[in-house]
Amino acid sequence: MSSASELIARRELLWNLTLRELRGRYKRSILGWGWSLLNPIAFMLIYTFAFSLILRATPDPGDPSGLSSYAFFLLCGLLPWTFFSVSVTTAMESIVANASLVGKVAFPREHLIVSTVIAGLFTLGIELTVLSLALLFAGNVVLVWIPLIVLTSLLVAVFCTGVGLALAAGNVFFRDLSYLWSIVVQAMFFATPVVYPPRLVIDRMPFWLERIYQHMPLTVAVRVFRNLMYDLRMPRLIDLGTLAVFAVAALFLGWWIFDKLEGKFAEEL
Repeated sequence: MSSASELIARRELLWNLTLRELRGRYKRSILGWGWSLLNPIAFMLIYTFAFSLILRATPDPGDPSGLSSYAFFLLCGLLPWTFFSVSVTTAMESIVANASLVGKVAFPREHLIVSTVIAGLFTLGIELTVLSLALLFAGNVVLVWIPLIVLTSLLVAVFCTGVGLALAAGNVFFRDLSYLWSIVVQAMFFATPVVYPPRLVIDRMPFWLERIYQHMPLTVAVRVFRNLMYDLRMPRLIDLGTLAVFAVAALFLGWWIFDKLEGKFAEEL
């Protein structure tokens, strides 16, 4: 709790670190923030060609929206997944990347992780806004669900912060963790129904494995986003509750691990 209170008390530093992260994300690139839109579009085109045209992984029409579009189905899951992947990966490297700052200046080290997640959340907000406008043009009126979309985005951000805190602390002592994480992220991507409808794999699973699959945090997050933006319906309360439990549990566990290891950061770096 003392770390949390210090984090709030020094919120101006957190804001400055977030601005630094936002400014440095696309520094010296020609397109700048345009990459935050071009990257999802490029992945959408690639996966649409591979999974929709070649593998015929056609999703069911939105219920009750009636929308039938693999591209929109994909983006509703790809954007939150990309936010998780980029935010956690960047957060994991944040302590090591700022070794000189950590070793010389006294400040809450959690700021480095939280600032990267906030910067990622800002990018996610831009991407979801563009997607919402495209859905409106296609006939999906998502405006009524915006409060729940914002809430779900915040819950995913809290989950990312918890995972990022734990991995950032571990990465100071075990540098192989970053290489291992890149493998884990690839496995998690295809274990989460981002590029394919979940019905393609659920029917082939034993009951116990299906229960685990259906309640994985990122599977739940993707399902909630699709309910809100693709289907235009209220997600199940149990899904929102499950996501909230995972978010809070990850935050407390990650913060606890970070707090236990933080005292040795300077000498390890």
